Amino acid sequence: MIQRFIELGEGYSDLYELLELTTANQHRLQHMLALHTKIDNKELTSLVVVLKPTDPGKFQPLYICREGIPNPNFCQNKRYELFAQTASKYSKQIYELSVKPSSIFYEKELYYQYLIGILRLNHYLLPLQ
Repeated sequence: MIQRFIELGEGYSDLYELLELTTANQHRLQHMLALHTKIDNKELTSLVVVLKPTDPGKFQPLYICREGIPNPNFCQNKRYELFAQTASKYSKQIYELSVKPSSIFYEKELYYQYLIGILRLNHYLLPLQ
């Protein structure tokens, strides 16, 4: 199975695309995640939508708006509220995890491999097959 992050942006106008992807693929919606991190003393959040794997093909996309939304535990914001409303609409819980910032990784691909490892360890993604 191939599990891959697809970055839409940092969560400004691209957040609406993430929400639209969620609505269009509600039959495949598996998880909604909030990944919290700290960059330059700013508490930020990445929002992630995990879809069920395709059949055939076994491709599992993880759509992400990376590190552009203020952490809702420190600062209420409309963008996170829209994400939470979408999760509620589809009876999904938002799973929250604290992760390292992408800026400490040499390449974005290494960061995404790190996240996939964490998500597998926490059983949000299927293990490598």
